[in-house]
Amino acid sequence: MTRLDALLADYGSYHRTRGNLVCHAVGVTLIVYGVLAMLGRISLGGTSWTAAEALIVVAFFFYLTLSVPLALTMLAESVALDFVAHGVADWRVGLAMFAVGWIFQGVGHARYEKNAPAFFKNLLHLLVGPIFLWNEVLRVKRVGAR
Repeated sequence: MTRLDALLADYGSYHRTRGNLVCHAVGVTLIVYGVLAMLGRISLGGTSWTAAEALIVVAFFFYLTLSVPLALTMLAESVALDFVAHGVADWRVGLAMFAVGWIFQGVGHARYEKNAPAFFKNLLHLLVGPIFLWNEVLRVKRVGAR
């Protein structure tokens, strides 16, 4: 079993219902957007780079260690969300989207899954969530039967 298989299987065990997956598809996207929108306001040492782009690069290299197709997909999504975030001048919009995203996560776990979020067990799941959702769409790796 590869590291990706183990991470996806563990994360998937906390996300078995379609209602929770839908809540997470919306929630995780809003959280990623919110983080990028807020970090996009932090310039890195007089360059045109922001903390958001630095996070995208670091996350991309982490995802590359797991799966090239999922890493490329996450890179495309992150760049697109960062581009949209740059068009919104107010960091408070990012903060609001971040908060709303967590509300969707909470609803998914409380209403549909009836369990605690996976990151309570393993903080690495905060990075696994986005690629888990893309894997659900692209089926790069098979993660148990649903």
